[in-house]
Amino acid sequence: MEITTIESDSLPPQLLEIPQPPKKLWLRGTLPSPETKLLAVVGSRALTRYGRESCEYLIAGLSGYNISIVSGLALGADACAHRAALANGLHTVAIPGSGLGDHVLYPRSNRDLAQKILDAGGALLSEHPPDHAARQYDFPSRNRIMVGISQAVLMIEAGEKSGTLITARLAADYNRDLLCVPHPIKGVHSAGSHQFLRLGAMLVSEPAHILEALGIAIPETPEDIAQHALPLLSETERILYELLAEPCSRDDLIRRANMRTHEVLSALSALELQGFITERFGTWHRI
Repeated sequence: MEITTIESDSLPPQLLEIPQPPKKLWLRGTLPSPETKLLAVVGSRALTRYGRESCEYLIAGLSGYNISIVSGLALGADACAHRAALANGLHTVAIPGSGLGDHVLYPRSNRDLAQKILDAGGALLSEHPPDHAARQYDFPSRNRIMVGISQAVLMIEAGEKSGTLITARLAADYNRDLLCVPHPIKGVHSAGSHQFLRLGAMLVSEPAHILEALGIAIPETPEDIAQHALPLLSETERILYELLAEPCSRDDLIRRANMRTHEVLSALSALELQGFITERFGTWHRI
């Protein structure tokens, strides 16, 4: 996929707010729309099972919202965040410490993941030329872009001397909300999160906490929930749901939808299982 450049006058506006913004960025893929909220996810490269399950649970709960997950393509929490985004239909941006050429993309073990991100319509972003091989000092520099481009930073886990703590401090420096997952008090990766929670970071134990931090309204009524979830429905399910603005019998619905009977019946069953519709006395109704 072609590598393009973003010059300083076309950088995302939030990146221009940070000290020493990049002079140029290289891009593969597609950045999210300006209306999209960006959430940076950081954490240990030696991610624990608790950390992985927390990451997957929290990102799954963001499905259907206009959110892009930003991380660094590294092992551990970064890769987990990108994969969870892909699994739940969310846009994701990977910002490696290297250039974006396939032969230097770092880490090598996550090059397949990088391709999956591109195939899903996501983006790879770097301030380094395409042939640049990553050096140790490139990663703290990379982290400032991850934080700068995002509206909030979610820290999954970090030990007492973890490099993740540097990224967390950048969130405060750049006036970004820092969100931390709480851990068992004796956990080896609990020190970082608990340190920042004591300093005023936002405790996150469910997806709604992230939505709140990003300023996204949470659906409350059944109608709100349905409207939020509609983009997640298949085309057939969405058509039938719209046709059921007025209650309708199965046979009338098949006729109005102009679809095969088995397609309608399958979609009705799916909508019923998801809690969108119900059948009463031979007539289908929205809930």
